[in-house]
Amino acid sequence: MGFDRNFAFGKAGESDIANWLKSRGYSVLPVYEKEISEKKGPQLFTPSGQLIAPDLFAFGERSDKAWWIEAKHKSAFSWHRITERFVTGIDLRHYENYLMFSELSPWPIWLLFLHRAGRAKDTPPNRESPTGLFGRELWYLSKHENHRHKNWGNSGMVYWAHKTLILLASLDEVFQCSGNERHQ
Repeated sequence: MGFDRNFAFGKAGESDIANWLKSRGYSVLPVYEKEISEKKGPQLFTPSGQLIAPDLFAFGERSDKAWWIEAKHKSAFSWHRITERFVTGIDLRHYENYLMFSELSPWPIWLLFLHRAGRAKDTPPNRESPTGLFGRELWYLSKHENHRHKNWGNSGMVYWAHKTLILLASLDEVFQCSGNERHQ
């Protein structure tokens, strides 16, 4: 997949996640890039520099119900042969920026992964990749990494085991909120 197609796939998943949050009573503020032509994700400008920012800010009626959301849309969990488990991950540089961002923000950051019914290349024949909307708070994930790999992503990747994440919604529940049947 090329950049434009990956970008569109990611934005579609972000929209599905935002619709799911809205169906649960949250208001959602997308945090877009300052200039679309730069093809950069959201950024936080601080006195000491800039950081990559999460995609969305979601908040409820009560002031203690607010989160930053980094939304990821993937076709399948990856199979990690060494630990023999399904894993999912993000770019290491982004992860490190989110950790710094979390030190500045009074609101927690959640990583949400929308996984469709796909199949990773190394998945054993008798295993099916889990599907649905999975997530966990960043501080928790920072203490429960499955592994890192320097050869994937622009700066390497960090991965978490499927069992480390919480299943927040099935694909049907997510796609019902979007009013579509894209999962079929």
